[in-house]
Amino acid sequence: MNAQSKPVVSLVPPFKTETAILKIRAVEDNWNTRDPERVARGYTPDCFWRNRSEFLHGRAEIIAFLTRKWAAELDYRLIKELWACNGNRIAVRFAYESHDASGQWHRAYGNENWEFDDAGLSRIRHASINDLAIREEDRLFRWPLGGALVITPD
Repeated sequence: MNAQSKPVVSLVPPFKTETAILKIRAVEDNWNTRDPERVARGYTPDCFWRNRSEFLHGRAEIIAFLTRKWAAELDYRLIKELWACNGNRIAVRFAYESHDASGQWHRAYGNENWEFDDAGLSRIRHASINDLAIREEDRLFRWPLGGALVITPD
């Protein structure tokens, strides 16, 4: 039996719909690890972030921010979806769920705009996010922590 290898897909600009979706999945998988250093490696050393009302510059600030974030946002699970892409830019909409130390669950909804360098590292991230307190029974994201969301046909 002759095994055919899959073509290697480059996740660098310019992005088309198919490669943008693959890039989004890779970013989503990294964020769902809740490993600040791993996530930060997807950004340029001098990247710029706007996250809500915080402005971050560089990987060290991203690592500190994500460390604080995931210390407070427990059992974090995230999904992202392509909104648009063009050249070296991708826009996504997303939702994530987590709970605080008291056990109160939240769902956050938002949009992100990303700009990438030629190597496929994100150099700009703008995030607008809204939060909603939810009951535990209203949670939607219940897959195992750290795992990627896998959608299989019925």
